[in-house]
Amino acid sequence: MSDKVTLTADVIIQWADGSIVLVRRKNEPYHHYWALPGGMLEGDETIEETAIREAKEETGLSIRLDRVLGVYSTPDRDPRGRYVSVTFLAYPVSGVMESGSDAEDIRLSTDFIDLDLAFDHHNILLDYLKVLKSDSAISGEWD
Repeated sequence: MSDKVTLTADVIIQWADGSIVLVRRKNEPYHHYWALPGGMLEGDETIEETAIREAKEETGLSIRLDRVLGVYSTPDRDPRGRYVSVTFLAYPVSGVMESGSDAEDIRLSTDFIDLDLAFDHHNILLDYLKVLKSDSAISGEWD
């Protein structure tokens, strides 16, 4: 494995009804698998700018970043090499949801546990569910 590390951003775009945006990958690796919108840092971008750009390119949506969910750096998380992802929680603010250049389909989903998910996105979404439960417990919405 190369010593090169590629920094990426993934985005969980949350809708008011609790659903999130998933895209079906058009390219390898994980062709036809569902994934979070995201991609590689380019040029002089900040990682936040990468997240916003990738969300727009893949979903047609302009987003507002809320916070960082986590950093995912397991060495084998991407078969192309060493990729580290900063994963953000975000909300849509404008645009029309449609699959972009790297996506062959797009959907809103509240039940993603049984989907074929790319990379380590299943683990990322399990962490997201833990955050939702924790946030709800703090606000008193869960029993």
